[in-house]
Amino acid sequence: MSGSTTDDHNQPLSEINVTPMVDIMLVLLVIFILLAPMITNALQIDLPQAKAEPLLEPGIAELTVMPDGALKLDQQMISQTALVTQLSSLLANQPELVVRLNADENTHYQTLAEVLSTLQQAGIQRLAFAVQPK
Repeated sequence: MSGSTTDDHNQPLSEINVTPMVDIMLVLLVIFILLAPMITNALQIDLPQAKAEPLLEPGIAELTVMPDGALKLDQQMISQTALVTQLSSLLANQPELVVRLNADENTHYQTLAEVLSTLQQAGIQRLAFAVQPK
């Protein structure tokens, strides 16, 4: 009678201890969450070859404003006066012309205001600003 209890310690447990299994599943979940972006970005595939010309974006003109105020229209240097005539002729051929404006972050606001005024004189109605994602 010394220290005996009513519980019988010799009988097997009738329930499963799920704590270690939950711990393992949570560790695996964290590993998959961390590895998923790396796996999708590292996927290398070999695309099939075809004899076709690359598709160009129709109706988009690239206008780049340099920090010194120089202008490039579709990678060719152009003056501000020639820009009006060039864009007017492009607009006559493609009424849905979009001008994508690229400007250096060091470009003065006055220069951009003059370029926007020139685009308005040329009759450009659709303008897109190109930005670099952070």
